[in-house]
Amino acid sequence: MFIRIKINPACYAGALLLATLMPGGAPSAADGHTGPPEIAGAVTIDAEQVIAQVVDHPDTVLIDARIREDRADGYIEGSVNLVDTKTDCDSLAGLIGTRTTPLIFYCNGVGCDRSGRAVRIALACGYREVYWFRGGIEEWRDKEFPLIQDVPG
Repeated sequence: MFIRIKINPACYAGALLLATLMPGGAPSAADGHTGPPEIAGAVTIDAEQVIAQVVDHPDTVLIDARIREDRADGYIEGSVNLVDTKTDCDSLAGLIGTRTTPLIFYCNGVGCDRSGRAVRIALACGYREVYWFRGGIEEWRDKEFPLIQDVPG
């Protein structure tokens, strides 16, 4: 059995409209990051592509790989929290219907590798449509896209 995550495409459509009106650009912290710009087998995407993916494919599961304390500072609507240290084939199977369900992983930004580790685990588990939002919350905030601030106890 898996948990169906309900994403509100209307919220993302509004953010996508805002994105088209704002100047683009890579996250500022990218200059100091030593991690990989991409992960073999996954598609690296930016904030606008996250929105487009969720709007075009509402079955997409958006996974926040950050720790609970980071998530309390804000998270992307519709995302589910699955910390990288708790990500394995069983935990993914509990969230996702099939290995062909689109998955997007994110964390704090290019200086954070939690989502990168989770992406590599998902690929090793056989998931085939894996996206890595490398810019994460840092890029989302820089573009002034909305965040949810309430974290249920």
